[in-house]
Amino acid sequence: MKKSIWIKADQGSWELRKKRVTSGLEHGVDTILVDEDDVHKVRELGDITIAAFFRDGESDADILVVGKNSEGDATSSLPKDLSDSRDISVLSQLKEKGRETAAYVLIKGKEYEKFAVELGKICDHLMVIGTDWKVIPLENLIAALQKHDVEIIAGVKSSPEAKVALETLEKGADGVLLDTDDPSEIKRTVHIAESAGVELISLTPAQITRVKAVGMGDRVCVDTCSLLSKGEGMLIGSQSNGLFLVHGETEESPYVSPRPFRVNAGAVHAYVYVSGKTRYLSELQSGDDITIIDSKGASRKATIGRIKIERRPLTLVEAKVKGDKIKTILQNAETIKLVTKDGTPRAVTELKEGDEVLVHYEEGGRHFGMKIDETIVEK
Repeated sequence: MKKSIWIKADQGSWELRKKRVTSGLEHGVDTILVDEDDVHKVRELGDITIAAFFRDGESDADILVVGKNSEGDATSSLPKDLSDSRDISVLSQLKEKGRETAAYVLIKGKEYEKFAVELGKICDHLMVIGTDWKVIPLENLIAALQKHDVEIIAGVKSSPEAKVALETLEKGADGVLLDTDDPSEIKRTVHIAESAGVELISLTPAQITRVKAVGMGDRVCVDTCSLLSKGEGMLIGSQSNGLFLVHGETEESPYVSPRPFRVNAGAVHAYVYVSGKTRYLSELQSGDDITIIDSKGASRKATIGRIKIERRPLTLVEAKVKGDKIKTILQNAETIKLVTKDGTPRAVTELKEGDEVLVHYEEGGRHFGMKIDETIVEK
């Protein structure tokens, strides 16, 4: 699951706040936290999710935040009875109106931690800011809210603090609210969040049983907005329960220059793995997300820049894994490669019976891309 980065830009002069906003935009953070008066200014700077402290009335912010008093300080007094909490009342009203909500809580003691849990049961995002604490209260909040649909955002002032927050209790906070004027800290925190959010995909060796030319057909090249490294590619297959790791065009060839942004993925009918689901190659388009996976199973998200569908000679590749046969159809060319179990790219034109390549295999099948426990036969 991707970890989110929020930038705190609600205090100081507008020039200082603007600097934080533009640094966040440049480094690809997810959300900017501002006061209501700045929402329109941030909209003019760039397209990004905006969270703003809520006042009575309408707001153009994407996320409405409760937790500041009229003096602009974090809520400092707790209600004797939670039924008297203005924050809980306002959150409930906003949720009834269909608005996305967040709560902002300064954790000054155990009673504030308990209060944060109650807020987390209502809001979509819970921002928790510590005073003299680091890990323990965050652990308690993660454990207490694990069954609730709320994103826990931990307040931090540096990338090392962000790393601790995002790794707490293995699962970690869902994101961080970074309070810094240093663009370098923003960049480092974004990198840490990307690493912390890596999903490991299980890969297993499959033994090649057949390689056969099957004539002409329409194949899809997926050109991404990111550069791929050796060992990286996409999971592609004719059956949703058995996907081959098709390598990116990162390797030198005597016939064509490397295109390290591209995966020549295969025939238009094939499935491709995208964030835990499968999609058809034929339905992908510019601007869509795609999942890049390396030979160790580590994954990352990329954006599709272009899809190229062209008529080319095709090859059927069949393999056996755990007693089942799985297949895919790829372009018949030396630049299209699968990945062997030691992480080495192997051209489809060089594949032979008995070779072992990496695949993602799972029991059961998929319906509209979702994994289900049902008998589905694809052959």
